Amino acid sequence: MEEQRRLYYLEKMGIQAWVPRTAQSEAIPAGYDPDIPAEQAAPPAHSSVPAGAGPATGLDELRNVVAACTLCALHRTRTQTVFGSGSPRADWLVVGEAPGFEEDRQGQPFVGRAGQLLTKMLRAIDLEREEVFIANILKCRPPDNRDPQPQEIGHCLSYLRQQIELIQPKIILAMGRIAAQSLLDTNVAIGRLRGTEQYFADTRIPVVVTYHPAYLLRSPQQKRKAWEDLQRAVRIRESQE
Repeated sequence: MEEQRRLYYLEKMGIQAWVPRTAQSEAIPAGYDPDIPAEQAAPPAHSSVPAGAGPATGLDELRNVVAACTLCALHRTRTQTVFGSGSPRADWLVVGEAPGFEEDRQGQPFVGRAGQLLTKMLRAIDLEREEVFIANILKCRPPDNRDPQPQEIGHCLSYLRQQIELIQPKIILAMGRIAAQSLLDTNVAIGRLRGTEQYFADTRIPVVVTYHPAYLLRSPQQKRKAWEDLQRAVRIRESQE
C-alpha cells in the first residue's frame, strides 16, 4: 500500500519513468487515490535581528512581529504577510522564494499550482504538509512577483533565522535559486549547488538545494533532477537517526 501511494504521487508529479525497475511491477489500481479515505544580485550576508527588536520567544510572537513589519517598502503593497505554515516541531523546513498573488491573498505559503506540486513532491517521500514547516525568504509579496531585492532579503532573513532557531529543523529543503543563494549566502548557480554538501550559516543543519515547483511546472524535464534531490534529502535525514 505504501509503495502504491508513493508511485501514485510520482505519477502525479509527472515522473513515473523515474520509478526503480523493481517497483514498476506494482501496478496502481484503477481509481486509486490515497487522499480519499478508504480510507539577481547575490544575496547579502545573514543579518541579525532588526534594530530595536529583540528575538521572539515563540512562533506566535514572531508571527505578530512579522505581521507588523515595516522594515522595507513591501509593507505598502502587501495584502498581508505570509509567515509560514506547518508543524512548529518539524524535522523538515521547506523554504521558497517569496509569496505570489495567491499567497498574498490567502496568507499561506505555496498555494496554487506550485503549491499543489510541492504537496505531491512531499508525499512522494512520505511527508504531509502538516508534518513539515513551509516558509519563504520574503514574508511579503514583491510587486508583480519580481525577484526580491538584496535589502529586502537582508531584512527578512532575520525573521527566517529566528524561525529556524525556534523550530530547530533537522534538514532544510531550499526550493529554487533565490532561496538557495539566500540561505547559503552565495551567488553560485543553482545547478552547481545541487548535490553538494551545504549547511545553513553557522549551524550544522544540512541544506538540500532543488528546483522551485513553479520552475518545474515550466520545465517538466527537470523533474527527474528534483526527484534525485528529494531522494538525497531523505538519505541525509535517515543518516541522522
